[in-house]
Amino acid sequence: MEKTSRKKRKTYTRRAFLRGLGGGAAGAALATGLLGQTQPSSQSGTSAAPVVSKKAISFVINGKKVALEVEPRETLLEVLRERLELTGTKRTCERGECGGCTVLLDGQPVYACLFLAYQAAGKSVTTVEGLAQGETLHPVQQAFIDKDGYQCGFCTPGFIMSSVALLNNNPAPSLDEIKAGLSGNMCRCGNFTKIYEAVEEASNKMRKA
Repeated sequence: MEKTSRKKRKTYTRRAFLRGLGGGAAGAALATGLLGQTQPSSQSGTSAAPVVSKKAISFVINGKKVALEVEPRETLLEVLRERLELTGTKRTCERGECGGCTVLLDGQPVYACLFLAYQAAGKSVTTVEGLAQGETLHPVQQAFIDKDGYQCGFCTPGFIMSSVALLNNNPAPSLDEIKAGLSGNMCRCGNFTKIYEAVEEASNKMRKA
């Protein structure tokens, strides 16, 4: 029975992680067509370059609704860090390879560096700043501290957000499931063993709470 139930659990692999992004090059290619306007042709008959307009959007960030205007080219990472000053989401590779900018979009992990900001309209975004309850850290945050699940700390927020998504979908993951769930994140310091131990610790505490 245990083996059967494990097969039915939802796990995240790097491929599934990337497939859920929804943004990136394809979204950027569509953005001008969705949001842009074309200037009238000049008297010489040559076509003018398209004028890309801003779009007013609203979404929920860490439980609070925000409204702002974004350009089609702006990523969610840029809006979070530069417009909303939520710098816990790290700017690292900016090409969807390391996972340092991972946030939760309606509960699912996405790379904020590839996700276009206008696509967040009407959705709920959670960053690492939104996990703690007052002075009480989220169990995953506390476990990363207790188990030394960090070194330089630059990748830590992304790992924490991916771990939260993993445990929300699979409260009791095996070590292999933890590795698969965090496969979209990279630790350049190579501290993976401690990171996996932190997730196991958080899993135990969350199930006993």
